[in-house]
Amino acid sequence: MSADSAPATPAEPVVLAERDGRIGRITLNRPAARNAITTEVGVELERALRDLGGDESIAVIVIRGADGCFSVGGDFHHLEALRTSVDPPAREALRGLFVAFRRACDVIAELPVPVVAAVEGYAMAGGFELTQSVDIAIVRDDAKLADNHSNFGQVPGGGSSQRFARLVGRPRALGHILTGDRLSGRQAEEWGLVYRAVPAAEFDDAVEALLQQLAGKDRAAIARTKALVRGGLDGTLAEGLDRELETVLDHLGGDGAAAGIGAFKARG
Repeated sequence: MSADSAPATPAEPVVLAERDGRIGRITLNRPAARNAITTEVGVELERALRDLGGDESIAVIVIRGADGCFSVGGDFHHLEALRTSVDPPAREALRGLFVAFRRACDVIAELPVPVVAAVEGYAMAGGFELTQSVDIAIVRDDAKLADNHSNFGQVPGGGSSQRFARLVGRPRALGHILTGDRLSGRQAEEWGLVYRAVPAAEFDDAVEALLQQLAGKDRAAIARTKALVRGGLDGTLAEGLDRELETVLDHLGGDGAAAGIGAFKARG
């Protein structure tokens, strides 16, 4: 067979997903582009999250970026192609990108398992917004995080204008988004944006320890607790407390709670 007639090499998936015991592992897989986000990445990330989250054998999902970089955000080459698209019209092509990414971020709140972001290297723009969307973010203390849309004449399109202030408060959110200044992983921890910052030499071990800890929890209890915390942010305190009471009563009638109580009593 001549070189001209050789079959094309299949493209690498832009998002990798695998099952590792009770842990679902997702990798943003565009290392040459530092895992920049495209419409395809958004679609495949949502698919991977739904697939793993719907598997009752999975207790926790972790998202990482290939080659030690979480994600630098939207792919400007892809963005420009969409912006100048004729078929479909540019506005609809761009809408497809942002809707795909939003759906991937939004589904995290719906899943019955905790979703962890393991952030190293860069988490910029869309990568920064994905970090805001997860349940738990653990970062290397030397990671670089930023909503840097303003540095390139852009407006946040993946949730920062809404989620960030809810996480860290309006003064810090507006100051950060409007200046585009970078945060270190340690600063992100100090701001309350992430759960924990870890020195580089300890990062992989810390991520695995966290995943193993979460994988050992009762799946039903974790799902209900996550739903309560997430849902409580959308209503009044009284509504949240009422929802908590009914959820606890439902849970205490099930096998998971009975097993936990039995295990505690057995400890003497």
